[in-house]
Amino acid sequence: MVSKICGIGAGYVGGCTLSVIAHHCPKIQVTVVDISENIIEQWNSDILPIYEPGLEDIVKAVRGKNLFFSTDIDKAIDEAELIFISVDTPTKKYGIGQGRAPNMANLEAAARKVANVSRSPKVVVEKSTVPIKASETIASILDSAGRANGWNRFSDGDAKSSGLQRSVVLSNPEFLAEGTAVENLMHPDRVLIGGDEASECGRLAIEMLRSIYLHWVDAGRILVMSTWSSELSKLAANAFLAQRISSINAISAICEKTGADIRDVARAIGSDSRIGPHFLKASLGFGGSCFRKDILNLVYISECLNLNEVASYWYSVLQMNEFQHSRFCRQIISKFNNTLTGKRIAIFGFSFKADTHDTRESQAILVCNSLLEERAIVAIYDPKALPHQIRSDLLSLQHADVVDKQVVVCSTALEAVKGAYAIVICTEWEEFKHMDYNKFFTSMKKPPRLFDGRVLLNHEDLMRIGFEVESIGVDMSKIVLNGH
Repeated sequence: MVSKICGIGAGYVGGCTLSVIAHHCPKIQVTVVDISENIIEQWNSDILPIYEPGLEDIVKAVRGKNLFFSTDIDKAIDEAELIFISVDTPTKKYGIGQGRAPNMANLEAAARKVANVSRSPKVVVEKSTVPIKASETIASILDSAGRANGWNRFSDGDAKSSGLQRSVVLSNPEFLAEGTAVENLMHPDRVLIGGDEASECGRLAIEMLRSIYLHWVDAGRILVMSTWSSELSKLAANAFLAQRISSINAISAICEKTGADIRDVARAIGSDSRIGPHFLKASLGFGGSCFRKDILNLVYISECLNLNEVASYWYSVLQMNEFQHSRFCRQIISKFNNTLTGKRIAIFGFSFKADTHDTRESQAILVCNSLLEERAIVAIYDPKALPHQIRSDLLSLQHADVVDKQVVVCSTALEAVKGAYAIVICTEWEEFKHMDYNKFFTSMKKPPRLFDGRVLLNHEDLMRIGFEVESIGVDMSKIVLNGH
């Protein structure tokens, strides 16, 4: 039914999603396009623009066969029957909705490009995270172009082969977690397709998209609904996940004041089948490009609907996240009697989570910024985050002279800890659990401190080595009293 697919946007979502589709659909030509020549060059090189476990093997297996990366956007759009739009929709920084509403400029630009280039009706699939009823905006753009080009009069060519008499917009939100994106795509919990089942064109478009996923996804996991329900489901899913993190972090603050251990509490409540164990890992807070943006979007929608109590409820999830990382930073600073000038602090992890190089909205950025404000020297080690990106992130908050003088990006953990007064765990990289902390101890200023922002390490072992340990969700004085 579908022979050619175009993906607009070669970023994280577009690159991963279309690569997996090409892998499972060898008879379909998949072309991913982007306006950035640099990004396309990277997708066509040996070093991909993003790090994701398993992605490199998939891309190299199908690239040049039925998967192509190109800057020839017009050609890819014109030839495709089905077009995925996977462009960024960042939070607005100006005007009405500033700081809450999504900026739809990139999405609208992509839709207009499709409208201007297409010579036949298309199935346009929203992959980008969008506000409710965004599909109506895209549809109006495509319908105007269709009327102008007389698509409703097509009786041969692409229109005949697809059966479409007009362009159709579907919602097909992504549910990818960075670090496990390939696994999420290969074995999805569900695939949502939002469309108009009441119209013939809508049903045909839904079946075209559904037929692609049926190459590897069980039919029972493909859920068809209205576009509005699909669009809201994406926002709601991310809001619920972020809510769980903020909830366990709120409990972690109580643990630190009472002697309860957040690891025990999380295990206890996660054993309840009604709750489950996922997203109950206390930390210095959530980061990444999605959670904060999508909750702000949900807050804005609620405010526009005069649901102020609903808006306040969801905004409190963000407030708790900010409270968590700010109190973690205050804990570090207070342990040095508010005097960090010239002290070297080793930062373990800069990406917002393990198994990704993505640093967007990383809590490590905020930790480093707080330490830089105290005139500390921050020595950063992350196994995947790129040095130029680390510098760029810190330059967004600090003057260049501060970054030049007070920031050291290290190629090894041992380099970072040499002469350091403390280690701060900001990302839950598995390798941090297996490092030689005895060797670190000998390289550090005494007494060395370790601040575990991910509740990642064996604190008793560290204390036996000689570290002074502080951790999210654990009253360390109780470990001292019970363990020695």
